[in-house]
Amino acid sequence: MKKFFVIGNPISHSLSPELHNFWIKKNKINAVYDKIKLEESELKDFINKLRNEEIHGINVTVPFKNKVIKYLDKLSLEVETTDSVNTIYKSGNDIIGHNTDVAGFELGLRHSKINVLHKSILILGAGGVVPSIIYSLLSMGCKKIFLSNRTIEKAENIKKKFDEVEVLEWKKIPDFDIVINATSVGLKGESLDLDLNTKDKVFYDVIYNPKETQFLKKARENGNRIENGKFMFIYQANQSFSIWNNIIPKIDDEVLKILG
Repeated sequence: MKKFFVIGNPISHSLSPELHNFWIKKNKINAVYDKIKLEESELKDFINKLRNEEIHGINVTVPFKNKVIKYLDKLSLEVETTDSVNTIYKSGNDIIGHNTDVAGFELGLRHSKINVLHKSILILGAGGVVPSIIYSLLSMGCKKIFLSNRTIEKAENIKKKFDEVEVLEWKKIPDFDIVINATSVGLKGESLDLDLNTKDKVFYDVIYNPKETQFLKKARENGNRIENGKFMFIYQANQSFSIWNNIIPKIDDEVLKILG
């Protein structure tokens, strides 16, 4: 039986096992997918289980998307550009790091019919998924990307990879068409300490569980369009699943029901 895992810290919020195990069952694959909370000191030994074929694939979530890179043999172009890994697999004798967040974000936006072409976009946060979002937005032809993070040095580090990005001090709000919350604020019901009192804009939260964070709730009440990270999550998982199993699983109403 093949074994797949998503690793992170925290990890309890992840719905990856529900989604992957649904597809595993649908496609009659002899496998199981589970989530496991790791410490950074445990990463190397865990990835070696993939090398030894004790396990057969790994998804990576916060805070390890960058930290796993030093334990991998080869990186995809997306990883080389973003320094962010969310999917690990073995090919021959090599452990490969790939980033399906890039495709997942773009496919999710397209699914939701959110058009970023020639739009100004404000991204809040500078965590592991942000370079993937920027990579996607630039490839989709957005006009301008503003990046704001409480610790401005982290935002400046991302700008080193993407010169097109303009870094703003926290709480400085530019004129924007779309705002993306890429922080973890909202996972436990907290609110962002920002004044985003606008309407007729698009508010997007990378968080998908809970499905409506305080960030999205306030935006909806103010008359904005809201979207959570559900479709990004589904599409990045879809891409990972196809890499590991050589099957592209269906995204249908049954899949959507899993995530509520």
